[in-house]
Amino acid sequence: FCSQQEHAYPADELMPLTCRGRVRGQEPSRGDVDDALGKLVYTGTEHLLTVVFQVLNKTKEFEEAVKKVIKDVNLDNDIVVSVFETNIRVLGGLLGGHSVAIMLKEKGEYMQWYNGELLHMAKELGYKLLPAFNTTSGLPYPRVNLKFGVRHPEARTGTETDTCTACAGTLILEFAALSRFTGTSIFEEYARKALDFIWEKRQRSSNLVGVTINIHTGDWVRKDSGVGAGIDSYYEYLLKAYVLLGDDSFLERFNTHYDAIMRYISQPPLLLDVHIHKPMLNARTWMDSLLAFFPGLQVLKGDIRPAIETHEMLYQVIKKHNFLPEAFTTDFRVHWAQHPLRPEFAESTYFLYKATGDPYYLEVGKTLIENLNKYARVPCGFAAMKDVRTGSHEDRMDSFFLAEMFKYLYLLFADKEDMIFDIEDYIFTTEAHLLPLWLSTTNQTISKKNTVCNSSSLN
Repeated sequence: FCSQQEHAYPADELMPLTCRGRVRGQEPSRGDVDDALGKLVYTGTEHLLTVVFQVLNKTKEFEEAVKKVIKDVNLDNDIVVSVFETNIRVLGGLLGGHSVAIMLKEKGEYMQWYNGELLHMAKELGYKLLPAFNTTSGLPYPRVNLKFGVRHPEARTGTETDTCTACAGTLILEFAALSRFTGTSIFEEYARKALDFIWEKRQRSSNLVGVTINIHTGDWVRKDSGVGAGIDSYYEYLLKAYVLLGDDSFLERFNTHYDAIMRYISQPPLLLDVHIHKPMLNARTWMDSLLAFFPGLQVLKGDIRPAIETHEMLYQVIKKHNFLPEAFTTDFRVHWAQHPLRPEFAESTYFLYKATGDPYYLEVGKTLIENLNKYARVPCGFAAMKDVRTGSHEDRMDSFFLAEMFKYLYLLFADKEDMIFDIEDYIFTTEAHLLPLWLSTTNQTISKKNTVCNSSSLN
């Protein structure tokens, strides 16, 4: 984080090999990856909460980080961004930062000057994302111009016909929180409409959803189904929306999907994609690394045994390659060799430790830290692995590495007294931002026993 502040700020991300900031349009294009960059100081915005966790009670650093974000983030850029990435990274970061800011202000020592500035920025950003929902289905376009919207002549977007299920179905936590913080219902309404449409378009015979969907017709474009890339956080947000908002319909939908996942996709300890129309037929013989979040979601569901089994399978892959390759075969060989320092396995490790109290997961966490320091650490930070087989690096350190990986690893080893607030009063978004459970209009939430258990530390 210090390297990012010294060498990259206010660029969206740090390039850790060359010790400079990644500014969209000034570096060679990485294709769709750069849709996540919007000159929005992603790393600074995302890292607000991690500052609080990692420096323990030194909340002065958080206060200074908030002031920087307020001063430097410009939401009126003429730039096309991913609706999904901007929501989970920037909107989520602003809302999570606001949640902590008001908590600290109530404690009476820090943030006494704070008057909801992060929330005001979040509301402004929310309105800038709303033009993406101007479709007959209610599913958002995958991209939006922050200044001109979608259909404006200068928007340079609005011609897309498809989006991924996760892209359209991973909005409800941030949008509902924004509505409930501000009293402006339109954000939650739009996110709910998108979820309703996906639910209605599920394949009724299997209760599975495909990877990509036509935003105008609702036809499935890619009819393969799994719990990894393209779908992952759609399932996550159905369950977490129930936890945060207390609406039974979200839990009912999640349980229906979960039963289908365990019937067709789960082939213990593997999770293999299938065809939504022919769910007994595997769509591929390899898995992608994003499915590593799923054991953590199973912990939230309260289904511990399969979570343990899949997590252990993933750990064996890591022990073989030092990191999870972006994709790997059923016999643990590399399919795609990259590893962009994804945090999903650390996330599941944290939740399994909280649920079981088994010190084995502390040892797993130690291995993750050792591998990061041994194989990914470079002079200006941590570099993504270009090829886990050769140990070569890529000049890239995504904002989720600081926002999620460090946060989950810190929390794995933290004692309860290390925390400046009770983490059981919050729910994690998919990008590990915290939203307070009091946003619910009811008291109907999953019991704490199934979400976050008492923490322990490594002696």
